[in-house]
Amino acid sequence: MLKILPLWFIRYKFFNSLFLGLSVGAIFTLYAPLEPSIYALGGVVLAFFMLVVARFYHHILNADWFFRISLFVEVVLLVAMLYFIYASYNYQSALLLYVGYQITFVFGSYLVRAETLLLKTDTLLTQLDTAKQLGYLLGMGSLLYDL
Repeated sequence: MLKILPLWFIRYKFFNSLFLGLSVGAIFTLYAPLEPSIYALGGVVLAFFMLVVARFYHHILNADWFFRISLFVEVVLLVAMLYFIYASYNYQSALLLYVGYQITFVFGSYLVRAETLLLKTDTLLTQLDTAKQLGYLLGMGSLLYDL
């Protein structure tokens, strides 16, 4: 059975959140070609699939599935970003990037719940959430530097 190594995991989540902060700040510009109706449809589809994931918690709330789903989320984001870099900036590339992010958001609640169950102590959860928020703030803050 797989197990989380807390100190390495906390470091990973810091850098993961740093990247998230950078990308979320840029997302609003990247999504510019999309119509508002896409966001409404995306929200409905997202809520539906989050409900489906929640129905499987009894099976997937363990370290093995946590690692599989975490890796899946990272691969989806990597493929979406590589496609965006490769393709020209247009409606299709913006839509595919949006779909990629929506796919990862489907697992957002699951990943947070699994982290809580796997780390178990309030001290480790405090360290994890602190690292995540610092990474996110630094990522978003670095975008302010360009303004």
